Amino acid sequence: MANKYLKALEYPGVDSINIKDETTFRRIVVWLERNKIKQAGSETVNALSNLKSNEWRKAYEKYRLFLGCPNTLTTDEECLNWLAGYAIHEQYSQKKNVYNKHAVQEDVKPLKNVPNVTTENPLDKLDFQSNEFMEGINKIAKMLYITPHPDPTITLKAVRHIITERFTSVALQNPEKFIVKGTPFPLHDADLGIDLGDPVLKHAAKILRMLYIQDLRNLQTRANELIVKAQNVTANPKTDTKLGKVGF
Repeated sequence: MANKYLKALEYPGVDSINIKDETTFRRIVVWLERNKIKQAGSETVNALSNLKSNEWRKAYEKYRLFLGCPNTLTTDEECLNWLAGYAIHEQYSQKKNVYNKHAVQEDVKPLKNVPNVTTENPLDKLDFQSNEFMEGINKIAKMLYITPHPDPTITLKAVRHIITERFTSVALQNPEKFIVKGTPFPLHDADLGIDLGDPVLKHAAKILRMLYIQDLRNLQTRANELIVKAQNVTANPKTDTKLGKVGF
């Protein structure tokens, strides 16, 4: 996955690099900061640029902490995936107008006579791309053991999902009923049924299929609950004999 991110970022010689090599890993981190992320101060950049220094790892850990890279990422490859994703997010933020220009149809005309709605909801005034918002969401995600995404709005969706599923009044009173148990599904061994020619793309397709199946199961469960409630209303109707009439 990191190779695909680096290729999108136009890292030189990406097809022939070995991410597991320590020197290569250090060189990539420095390149990402110097050319794409550009968030750290000169002192940090100079410390990272000294690839052969025995203090490089200390400087790298400070750099990770500065960017908000989650502590749950333990391997260099996981951290590199996160850093490359962060770099892509920064590149998009800097050239958002350029990218959106090609994504939005130019012949779409704005609607006329659209009312100007004024809202009192303070959430509408939040800057979802600000550093303060990102830091706050990442702190909440860390408490919930969620891996933060470079896009804070995606992290927020994951936080909302966990809270609505695990922190309701019913879930807090009976937590055992909401904790997933059983043997993990062998996703790597599962047969997708089609050959996509790319192992990374195939793995992503498996995940999407599992999510789709989960949505279908949730829909079926809600449909069954609706049928039961309807049957409780319509089954065993009571007859009011007082309304009966004999003769004409």
